[in-house]
Amino acid sequence: MLGLKLPTDPRWVNIVEMNIDDILTDHAFCEQKATSTAISLIVSFPEYTELVQEMIALVKEEISHFKLVHDKIIARGNTLGYDRKDAYVNQLLKFFPKGGSRTTQLVHRLLYAALIEARSCERFRLLSQELKDEELRLFYHNLMVSEANHYTMFLGFARKYGDEKEVNEKWQDLLDFEAEIMKNLSKDQTIHG
Repeated sequence: MLGLKLPTDPRWVNIVEMNIDDILTDHAFCEQKATSTAISLIVSFPEYTELVQEMIALVKEEISHFKLVHDKIIARGNTLGYDRKDAYVNQLLKFFPKGGSRTTQLVHRLLYAALIEARSCERFRLLSQELKDEELRLFYHNLMVSEANHYTMFLGFARKYGDEKEVNEKWQDLLDFEAEIMKNLSKDQTIHG
């Protein structure tokens, strides 16, 4: 369903199990960045009314996810900690050239967002199936469902606002690029790394 070309190495869950507090902090910041992305799309493309409406709803949902993760951190007796660079996202954002028409810029941003959500969904599915902590397994299962909906929404908007054939080609190329990135990841205690 997600179309990812390279699945996460299942051994990544072992890294998560040994570093759950770091993962929760990284996850909280991923939710915060997802909120920021939705706000940025509203600010950058206010003329796309349907997109703006969906991004308003997404801001509410993502910030509520941030709170859920933050609550988990507090319940474990920890504080949020500091954000770290996301090597996955930083590498991914190098794929499309800068510039182009407003429509091209919008489509590229939507495709990036769709892929990040798809990878998050895939990771959450893995956590929901493999973590030993039953409470966290259920927690990640519930988040996995939301991420799948976000992925399809972003991809749908890219196809709606861009030329569908061109968007589909760009999507496949981006998936290939992402698979190459993933060959060097799944070794860190981060959601995407």
